[in-house]
Amino acid sequence: MKQLFDDVSFKCSKLVTKNYSTSFSMAVYMLSPSIRDAIYSIYGFVRFADEIVDSFHGFDKESLITEFEDEYYKSIERGISLNPILNSFQQTVKQYNISDDLIQAFLRSMKLDLIKSDYNSKAEYDEYIYGSADVVGLMCLKVFVAGDNERYDQLKGEAMRLGSAFQKVNFLRDLKDDNLVLNRNYFPGVDLNSFDEKAKTAIINEIEEDFKVAYEGIVKLPIEAKFGVYTAFVYYKKLLKKLENTPCDEIGNARIRVSNYTKAGLLAQSFVTYKLKLV
Repeated sequence: MKQLFDDVSFKCSKLVTKNYSTSFSMAVYMLSPSIRDAIYSIYGFVRFADEIVDSFHGFDKESLITEFEDEYYKSIERGISLNPILNSFQQTVKQYNISDDLIQAFLRSMKLDLIKSDYNSKAEYDEYIYGSADVVGLMCLKVFVAGDNERYDQLKGEAMRLGSAFQKVNFLRDLKDDNLVLNRNYFPGVDLNSFDEKAKTAIINEIEEDFKVAYEGIVKLPIEAKFGVYTAFVYYKKLLKKLENTPCDEIGNARIRVSNYTKAGLLAQSFVTYKLKLV
């Protein structure tokens, strides 16, 4: 039965989410059950593409990402893919009318990681973040508003700023791997080999401004999505605070994390705040 295969496909996307990101998986679990599978499928798609360009060393990454893209478009045309991650994603794309320009922008940024190591201007930096993060927020927003185009247009600016904030926190947290392993520097005008408090403070201030704008959108989200998105927001704010309190040399030499114990505390805190209707 096709339905059984589809069920397995969405379970595969859920498994990818749980294994690659405990924090994001926790946030998705706080969403309404009616939209969880769709968000899992989006994460599975973007995670596999990201893994191709970031992790599959020793393989022909360019061919892999091209084949991944080709198989996605075949799945859209056929309505099915034997790759369960693509099979679940193409269903979400069709059900929630996710526009192709968002997917193309995402894939463009992934391909940039194969050929570009430095982002020397704000325009290049903003373009990469739009494709790698903002559009992912917009894909999720398509699911959250369930076809309400007016609400989507009202919230898209804030959704993009939240995606930007998450991505910039990731850049700051992954400074060591991006610089030493992948030889990438996403921050224009910043020398990672002499990363200092002034540079770190400027980046953090930029992220804080993104979070400020993003929060204005979170409070307007449909009830099915608000608590889950707020949970992710609180986690990333905590991670940013930890990065702010970490010396620059430590950020450049180790990946900063939030402990599982702290994550549990943040979840409890978020739940109380949500139930008291403070968000």
